[in-house]
Amino acid sequence: MTSLVITVTETLRYRGAIGQWSWVLHRLSGLGVVLFLVLHVVDTSWAVFWPELYEEAIATYQSPLFTIGEFGLVAAVVYHAFNGLRIVFFDYNPHLWRHQQRAAQIVLLVTLVVLAPVFLLMFGHVLDFYNSAPQVLPLTEVLRAQLVFLPGFIAAIVAALILSGLHGLISGGDSATGVVDPQGSRSERFWWSFMRVSSLLILPLVFGHLAVMHVLQGVFDITAQGHDVVGTGGVINESGTAVEFVANRWNLLVGGVAVWRVYDFALLALVVAHGFNGLRYVLTDYTSHSPFLRRASVYLCMLGALTLLVLGVGALLGTIDETAIEMGVEAMERLHAGS
Repeated sequence: MTSLVITVTETLRYRGAIGQWSWVLHRLSGLGVVLFLVLHVVDTSWAVFWPELYEEAIATYQSPLFTIGEFGLVAAVVYHAFNGLRIVFFDYNPHLWRHQQRAAQIVLLVTLVVLAPVFLLMFGHVLDFYNSAPQVLPLTEVLRAQLVFLPGFIAAIVAALILSGLHGLISGGDSATGVVDPQGSRSERFWWSFMRVSSLLILPLVFGHLAVMHVLQGVFDITAQGHDVVGTGGVINESGTAVEFVANRWNLLVGGVAVWRVYDFALLALVVAHGFNGLRYVLTDYTSHSPFLRRASVYLCMLGALTLLVLGVGALLGTIDETAIEMGVEAMERLHAGS
């Protein structure tokens, strides 16, 4: 906690150059993306495991609060991606480090240039939706719907603390030996390389996902009855449910291959590993004073990544039948009853 306070206070006092703010923005944008990743993977899995909850989740995404958050999410992803490319480039070209300041300025400029047309297209979807006099959940319902995630977060934190305590007992306590573990060093070198290689692999997948789901069609079209499902060659969402939208995408076969399932699997695996390892870096930075909390941070990231992978892969391997779509229709009717 002390190191976190120092980071915040010193960042606010910093008068040096853009480098410090690039570091802060990269961390904040990364944390924001990881938080959304958790919510998004969990609620998308509900399309298979709990259709009623998935309809409620999409209804909250179509509220004014999450509409604002969607713009923030896209900005965070775009900046984090471009700044990540800057980091990768200079890590492998240390002789050019003297150009870091100019590169950071270019990243900000490119981010703004990309976001300008993207935001205009997204805002067009927003205007079309709200001009149609939609049935929007009240803020209290939107906030209440998020409480379903709270027990999971608490359980993960408690489990991480317990595992850290057991680890300490088995390994003989928290005292530092001062001996560097060569295996640990090799492990960290692997993750250092993974973060840079994975960022390059993730970039086209994430930008493709943003373009398809947030720009070309938009979150509001997920529940548009009779509307084409983006990326399916004209398949229609007959029921106007989010459940059928997911089913139509995941059931699309090209040459006998469920292309969107494969795409989403690759995106899931890379983003979860990259995101939670980045979260590990952040958490261990601020718990370095306590071996117990540092271990708990690592376990928390491991548990989070494993949980999302199990849920995501389980959903991708699952099926959405007519019964699930009917449950989605009933859920939508209940959500907007009396609106």
